[in-house]
Amino acid sequence: MISIENLTKRFDTAFAVEDVSLQVPEGGFLVLLGPSGCGKSTMLRMLAGLEAPSSGAIRFGGRLVADGRMSMPPEKRGAGLVFQSYALWPHMTVAGNVEWPLKVGRVHGRAALVAEALEMMGLGALAARYPSEISGGQQQRVALARMIAARPKYMLFDEPLSNLDATLRVEMRHEIARIHRMTGATAVYVTHDQTEAMTLASHVAVMRAGRVEQFGTPEDLLARPASAFVAGFVGTPPANLIPVRDGSWFARMPDAALRGATGHAMVRAEDMSLAEPGPRTVQAELVEAIPMVGRRLVTVRAEGMRLSVVAPAFGALPPTVHLMLPAAPAAIFDIEGRPV
Repeated sequence: MISIENLTKRFDTAFAVEDVSLQVPEGGFLVLLGPSGCGKSTMLRMLAGLEAPSSGAIRFGGRLVADGRMSMPPEKRGAGLVFQSYALWPHMTVAGNVEWPLKVGRVHGRAALVAEALEMMGLGALAARYPSEISGGQQQRVALARMIAARPKYMLFDEPLSNLDATLRVEMRHEIARIHRMTGATAVYVTHDQTEAMTLASHVAVMRAGRVEQFGTPEDLLARPASAFVAGFVGTPPANLIPVRDGSWFARMPDAALRGATGHAMVRAEDMSLAEPGPRTVQAELVEAIPMVGRRLVTVRAEGMRLSVVAPAFGALPPTVHLMLPAAPAAIFDIEGRPV
């Protein structure tokens, strides 16, 4: 189990991470999800021992590894780290790269551990090659093999798939999930890609401006977002956040379902539809239509904002369309972004 208690990291007077508390159960897979600059990579660096916290505490399996007064060296934490940039030694073979941290740590039986890790990642036939002689996807597999060779109890991933193309990203997501299942290690994974988050995670911490907006299972975040920020960030596509004032859509279409609220109404793309003009429709300008299996995702601009709607896959779309508003929103948030 990883336990984080009131964790804070300051750089001068600026807070990169502020008062974060959460627990990852043993064998769990936590994804730190958020936009650039939200503090997720700083969180991971503190878990890895590459940054010391300003205050708060980090415990691995009940063992204190860092607080505001001490920070255990990375090699003492029993954790493995996969970097975004692979970080392979160009002058070492694939097997040499995987063996290097074991050699530095003076681990006995290195040859067997290296062979097992290479076999697990399907790299046995490439052991004698150099990084320049293998593909980007294979280089990422080497980085994963290097981590698992030491059999860490905690696996840390710093946006490991961001340098790969779309097809390889899908393939490597499957590989990471497989490794997690096979090893039973507790994992923490940093990404801004919510597809990766929802695919891999047992738990997700959505971060914003150094704080955790919501912590829970992927299902919880999608079904019950704790703030307007989470509602607008999580989901494929994210939910539409339509402004409401005094119980009126766009401050001009009264609706009892809005309960007199002022703020934003959460409307999922699948809960709106394209329709003929009517009392519950909004005129919109077509921006784009992305084909999907059996349907298409249509983006429009209405009332000065972009909105998404799931529409049937057939038929040409005119430059001007009309959106049918739902009978009721999925959620309502006040002007501070809190649920009403």
